[in-house]
Amino acid sequence: MNPNFLQTPIEYLKGVGPNRADLLKKELGIFTFQDLLHLFPHRYLDRTQYYKISELQKTNAEVQIVGKIIHIKTVEQKRGKRLVATFTDDTGEMELVWFRGHKWIRENLKLNEAYVIFGKTNWFNNGFSMPHPELELLEAHEKSLRSAMQPIYPSTEKLSNSGITNKVISTLIQNLFIDTHSKFSETLSSSILNELKLLAKSEALFNIHFPKSQNLLARAQYRLKFEELFFIQLQLVRKNMLHKSRIKGYTFSNVGTYFNSFFTSHLPFDLTEAQKRVIKEIRKDLGSEAQMNRLLQGDVGSGKTIVAFMSMLIALDNGFQACLMAPTEILSVQHYNSLLEWCNKLNISINILTGSTNTSNRKEIHEKLQNGELQLLIGTHALLEDVVQFKNLGLAIVDEQHRFGVAQRSKLWHKNVQPPNILIMTATPIPRTLAMSVYGDLDVSIIDELPPGRKNIKTVHRYDSNRLKVFRFLKDEISKGRQVYVVYPLIQESEALDYKDLMDGYESIVREFPASQYQVSIVHGQMKPADKEYEMNRFVRGETQIMVATTVIEVGVDVPNATVMVVESAERFGLSQLHQLRGRVGRGAEQSYCILMTSHKLSADAKTRIETMVSTNDGFEISEVDLKLRGPGDLMGTQQSGVLNLRIADIIKDAEILKIARGYAFQVLKSDSSLSDPQNLPIKNAYAALVKFQNIWNYIS
Repeated sequence: MNPNFLQTPIEYLKGVGPNRADLLKKELGIFTFQDLLHLFPHRYLDRTQYYKISELQKTNAEVQIVGKIIHIKTVEQKRGKRLVATFTDDTGEMELVWFRGHKWIRENLKLNEAYVIFGKTNWFNNGFSMPHPELELLEAHEKSLRSAMQPIYPSTEKLSNSGITNKVISTLIQNLFIDTHSKFSETLSSSILNELKLLAKSEALFNIHFPKSQNLLARAQYRLKFEELFFIQLQLVRKNMLHKSRIKGYTFSNVGTYFNSFFTSHLPFDLTEAQKRVIKEIRKDLGSEAQMNRLLQGDVGSGKTIVAFMSMLIALDNGFQACLMAPTEILSVQHYNSLLEWCNKLNISINILTGSTNTSNRKEIHEKLQNGELQLLIGTHALLEDVVQFKNLGLAIVDEQHRFGVAQRSKLWHKNVQPPNILIMTATPIPRTLAMSVYGDLDVSIIDELPPGRKNIKTVHRYDSNRLKVFRFLKDEISKGRQVYVVYPLIQESEALDYKDLMDGYESIVREFPASQYQVSIVHGQMKPADKEYEMNRFVRGETQIMVATTVIEVGVDVPNATVMVVESAERFGLSQLHQLRGRVGRGAEQSYCILMTSHKLSADAKTRIETMVSTNDGFEISEVDLKLRGPGDLMGTQQSGVLNLRIADIIKDAEILKIARGYAFQVLKSDSSLSDPQNLPIKNAYAALVKFQNIWNYIS
């Protein structure tokens, strides 16, 4: 079949025309024959069974019956009229009722002819009735492409009100299959079809719209889900492979003095098996000719910083510079302070560049970077300024990369003639299926165990009515010399309300913890950066025992002495945010606690979030629950969720198919990277169209 035929504008399909075309475009985004073909049903009604009137139950279920209309009458009622038809089969009779469209129905109904009726039954006045049934003459029903499994398509109120019913859409798709003779180009290789026992493309499309049985429907769905996920993975895997073959990185063949002396003499604790595995993966990348492009995932406190530092040492051992960019000044300072001690021991020159670095220091940093005296630079967005030029930047590490825009990151990549090796770190665990779909072009490393000696944080749920008991517990912890966070939600739309909540909370804490015995810091988004910094630093130095804050402290404050995190109105936070907040405590050797305060009114989702937090500390487990609750789009934010606008697959429910699809994408490209093998021609043609249209279903026919 000519593939261009499917690009025909939808108005040219029999039964559409300009008015219906406008509605289909506006309401369902259907512009071409192709779009209509890939409007997949979201559920099916089982039309395999025919009931007798005597078998009907008072269940309000949808049923279909074969019989005849023997009489029609109009009945007056308080408001308007209703049309009533008497419908019989060989076991009894019932009524069919219409409240609108009388004229058209009266003119078109045929008495004493065999009909198939379908709809919901009502029990009324000791008899069954069916309002607004679907009707089809038995003769037409038996000839129809419409199958025993009745497809139900996505629709809108506007379409229904304009007469574009489910039946109309089904008829339009039927017309499309008649026009194309149900023949569509294959998009997968015969070896994939045979190995996975997949239906052919044409058969799958036919059975998704007009399934002849439950079994064929299941096989059609599997085939089309696999295909959708396979081409997304093919695109991502190919991008990764092209990246490795085309973009040369600096090869760090030497693991020398810096790395070895740190490893043997200055390592503050034994590395976990997970850290060792990840360092091995990074060393392998850095030793290859291709540019490293790796995502390092690790839960809060899993020891990503030391892995990042050891990666930097490999760059230094090969005569290159390295930098680490973090989203906030607090986080940058924290990284700088934790690396400074090690650098001093190893005689490595390190500095920090942020928005508040003064002019003379800036000038010195710029000069030393350019002449190569400065080996490691830590900083914020300030690293991206054009004036910041390295002599030979070999490794760039970005922490919490989702906080930076694409343009900002690419600025860092272009600091050299040749792009540096890239390591992206995140403490926000990304579910495996999502990582494969959104970051599928990156290599992914995971640190999935905590260093020995770290105690799990005890998480409890308390209602507002338990507040006095919670205050007593906080006083006990403070009396042991510990510190406490109390965090309030911040939702932009109600900033004034949030500010009031925060100030009310602050005042109640100051009343309960008087200034004669306790010092309380407050930090929120409306404060000047310098004031925020001042309050944060007082808490870091231990001068205040309680930090009352909005979520500005979500990422980056490291106070090992803080052992309690109280989250107010915890039901207003998302799971990943709660997990990040909890990660602010438990950074020292003492037992730490997270107290989730809520009102008694909790939605089902809020209950699930709170229960999940209480039952597990595992960030990956939490991220999977979060994905199920919020869906991929919400989890990724608008910028990256576009890749997941899937037509038929669901990355949560179809995680297994996704893994299989990714495996086959690797296999195909590994053995035939240019897709030039004749058996891969269908894949090559479909892939070429994908690149052209940038839309998965615009081409795979």
